[in-house]
Amino acid sequence: MMQKPVSILVAALGGEGGGVLSDWIIDVATALDFPVQSTSVPGVAQRTGATTYYLEVYPQPRAALGGQQPVLALTPGPGDVDLVAASELVEAGRVLQNGLADPARTTLVFSTHREYAVAEKMQMGDGRYDGERVFDAARELAREVIAFDMRDIAWRQGTIINTVLFGAMVGSGRLPFPREACEAAIRRSGKAVEASLRGFAAGYERAAARSQAAAEEREAAAAQALPLPAEVNAALAALPPPVRPLAAEGWAQLVDYQDAAYARRYLEQLTQVCAREREAGGAGAVGAEVARFLALWMGYEDVVRVAELKTRGERLQRLRREVGAKPGEVLRVTEYLKPGMEELCSLLPPRLAQWLERRAGSQRRGFALRLRSDTVAGFAALCLLRGFKRWRPRSARYATEQAAMRRWLAAITARLADEPAAALELARCGNLIKGYGDTAARGRRSLGLILDAAEQGADAATLRAAREAALADPAGLALSRSLSLPEPAARPVPVRLVRRRQEEDALTS
Repeated sequence: MMQKPVSILVAALGGEGGGVLSDWIIDVATALDFPVQSTSVPGVAQRTGATTYYLEVYPQPRAALGGQQPVLALTPGPGDVDLVAASELVEAGRVLQNGLADPARTTLVFSTHREYAVAEKMQMGDGRYDGERVFDAARELAREVIAFDMRDIAWRQGTIINTVLFGAMVGSGRLPFPREACEAAIRRSGKAVEASLRGFAAGYERAAARSQAAAEEREAAAAQALPLPAEVNAALAALPPPVRPLAAEGWAQLVDYQDAAYARRYLEQLTQVCAREREAGGAGAVGAEVARFLALWMGYEDVVRVAELKTRGERLQRLRREVGAKPGEVLRVTEYLKPGMEELCSLLPPRLAQWLERRAGSQRRGFALRLRSDTVAGFAALCLLRGFKRWRPRSARYATEQAAMRRWLAAITARLADEPAAALELARCGNLIKGYGDTAARGRRSLGLILDAAEQGADAATLRAAREAALADPAGLALSRSLSLPEPAARPVPVRLVRRRQEEDALTS
């Protein structure tokens, strides 16, 4: 009696080695004399392009088939796949959404990291896809789920994710291949063999471990947690329970962003809001939102922060690890920067920045910079820019942000007394503040309009509708309609005139 073929579906992104992984499977099957067939469907719809590889392997040598040839399919059927492997969380969700997994048959192996789609990044609010929905669907629609951060393991092993994914697929036990045959196929490929074998072994062992993977990740995260000073622990203990973990994370981020004094100011402001909420009979819902968004706001992005992150030792080590640079090898790193007039003026004292912006007028185009951070001059330039961190509390951007924060917090505490639901909506409006340049200016404008409405007595429903409108429409038209305000003037958009090739040929002929 003939067996059924083993059906394998690999969902990967462009540049992650999905084609090489498919070739390895074909090579192993061929070496074992197993009939095998593969097809691929390339796509360029998201990130760097998603590609699907489908393979079927008949798990018996041809010599044992007595001259018979199995019929192998070119495309997967719904619920007719034995092993699904995805190199990213949402790619696994895409396979599940297409109905290709079966609760009684399919083993699902995927990486839990994210490569965010353009549609997610474009949202004014948090446009990220809810990854928990993928996990919920995986537990419901797959027979077995093996999921862990394969990208992190690949980085640590000095390889790319396809090797770790291949190891996890073999470690799942659903491929009819011995481990030694798979390692031999990697050796025969002849490219980055040692690094690929390390990645394969790490993925295999992690998949074979199964149950202890999540516990190990939690223990590692706990070991890396920043110990808090006694005074900070005391301040956190005075906060409502829902606020404490967010406040602890916010304190750690702001110490890293500026210094301990800046982080203490964050805790002081948060404590005042929580005290007013307690007086109003609240349990910490408003405080939790303020803890989250105030920390993000106080850690606003600027050119100083960019320079600081680019000159950190761990970043340089990560770059060397990602590209596989060996000890002693020179790594050339070019930093692409395009600061605008607003970003540069934001570092100056408020009065000087205002004078320079008036002089610049509408001429505020940024200028492109290419700094070689592997050279003394380039790295020194970034370090010089990083040195403005001490100057940040006296800069124009700092003054602007602090004034807006004070108004936001004052509006929240004022509404806690008469309408806590409105105070909660105002706290959630902190999500409008993000980024720098035009993005930050749009967020501040939207928040200012909502605060104007709150000061005039707008209720919670009105504030919620205004916040959702601001997040849905970066141009501000929906927000203006929501608050019954005049629509903002259309922003000028540069128009580029490009001569058609036919016209150029006609002119040159």
